[in-house]
Amino acid sequence: MADQCIQSDPSIILRKPVIAGTRITVELILEKLGAGETVDEMLAAHPRLTREAVAAALAFATRQFRLRLVQQG
Repeated sequence: MADQCIQSDPSIILRKPVIAGTRITVELILEKLGAGETVDEMLAAHPRLTREAVAAALAFATRQFRLRLVQQG
């Protein structure tokens, strides 16, 4: 399920990973959480966003971080 929530398409926001069916980027979710916004606040601001999609974005970001560490290591 989590892998299906995130998509990267060259025709959508320069291939940035987004929540499927939206223009909400993984980057935006991370920025909002980093700025102290809660998941509930994000859900209220973005009606198409789900709790599962936020979790998928975090899992995606974690995998990308790990991949970069392995590639650099």
